[in-house]
Amino acid sequence: MPSTFIKTFDTPAYKGTVTIPLGLYINGEFVDPVEGGTIDVINPATGQVVTSIAAGTKADIDIAAKAAKKAYKTSWGLKVPGAQRGKLMSKLAVLMQEHIAEFAALDALANGKAYNTAYGRDNKGAIAVMEYYAGWADKINGKTIETNENKLAYTRHEPIGVVGQIIPWNVPMFSLSLKIAPALATGNTIVLKPSELTPLSALLFCTLIKEAGFPPGVINIVNGYGPTAGQAISEHPLIEKVAFTGSTLTGRKIMEAAAKSNLKPVTLELGGKSPNIIFDDADLEQAVKWAIHGIYFNHGQNCSAGSRIFVQEGIYDKFLDQFTEQARAIKVGDPFSPDTYQGPQVSKTQFERIMGYITSGKNDGATVHLGGKQIGQEGYFIEPTIFTECQPDMKIVREEIFGPVACVMKFQTEDKVVEQANDTSYGLAASVFTKDIDRAIRVAHALEAGTAWINCANQTEISMPFGGFKQSGIGRELSEYALENYTNVKAVHVNIGIRL
Repeated sequence: MPSTFIKTFDTPAYKGTVTIPLGLYINGEFVDPVEGGTIDVINPATGQVVTSIAAGTKADIDIAAKAAKKAYKTSWGLKVPGAQRGKLMSKLAVLMQEHIAEFAALDALANGKAYNTAYGRDNKGAIAVMEYYAGWADKINGKTIETNENKLAYTRHEPIGVVGQIIPWNVPMFSLSLKIAPALATGNTIVLKPSELTPLSALLFCTLIKEAGFPPGVINIVNGYGPTAGQAISEHPLIEKVAFTGSTLTGRKIMEAAAKSNLKPVTLELGGKSPNIIFDDADLEQAVKWAIHGIYFNHGQNCSAGSRIFVQEGIYDKFLDQFTEQARAIKVGDPFSPDTYQGPQVSKTQFERIMGYITSGKNDGATVHLGGKQIGQEGYFIEPTIFTECQPDMKIVREEIFGPVACVMKFQTEDKVVEQANDTSYGLAASVFTKDIDRAIRVAHALEAGTAWINCANQTEISMPFGGFKQSGIGRELSEYALENYTNVKAVHVNIGIRL
């Protein structure tokens, strides 16, 4: 019988008690793992263990996949009309809203992000995504295609079956909803692995699934490590599609496992090294504010973070002064303090990785203009950091740091900065700041990225697709486009007069 985690919060941002089972959620029940292992959950603000969760392995993924397959064949998929699927998803969204403060508290505890961000952005966004795809559930349509008078030809968009999903730690509940909602709307059953760093909110979510009315086996959530549970999802023969958000390195491994097993299709939302281009004629005050949000939002732990900031030479000095002033004013501290903007990095490993990049930047000759140090001795806090005098071949310019580290670089001409911006293996997002609408659109179209923001940054919309070019991923999430990831298109030919 799985143990239970009870946490009483008495903080300025949230006061209350949260109770969650710590087992694996398979076939509508919380169960112990076959091999009996556990994973410690660490509070990154203190470095101390919060609790220990059940650790699933290949054997547990196998049980979950079989449960999902049975549910797909008997109580979900095309056996449940889209309108009914949408009603259950809407009920789930209502339950998520009722528990939103608890979700936010658990994410702030395990991730270290500011509670206000977890509440107002991540979890409100997760609920909105669930509501959005609930509305799509009865609108999964094919087409009637004209051929000739002796044939009826049409297409059906059918669910794939059992889908595997592996989500990251930087936006736990938003990522969960982003994956689960379109899969449910299209009639698939799910085996999902949360990040082992931030599993608590997913476990709370599991307590709502049965209450919302979903049949057993439709949603299975198995905590575990990537090399064991994640690998098992990628290669399991009953899992017919896998979706992953995380590093490009891990994405390659998932593609390989998917190809070597049953050649399952993959959707990958991977890393980024997003350029932020600020021209001389930009609204300087707004450009600075958006640049701050672009790189330091979520502690820099954001795949679309605008970490390469290109500023035209005419305003470079003014921009750098104002950008530095605002970065220095960022409140770094307790995630449960109402005025905290940046909490700790998610883990000791991530903290050391970021500090390693800062050391690399110094060794390569870049100038630490601001920050670059640990804050305090407890937890994994890093000062908002600005590098100047950066060269294109430096590691800090070329590789994704995934932390509060900005590289600010000067440019002269439009053609040159577009060339520099595109000189990367990534292509997730990009920003352009200018009052010249012709140039804004011209540059946005020239940038090799799945999303281009003009005079803003990190502004996603549920009704707009999100995904990358190049090594930033395959496929799109959000919007109607995400539904394509979870359906197979069947062409049906009906003979109504052809004679041999």
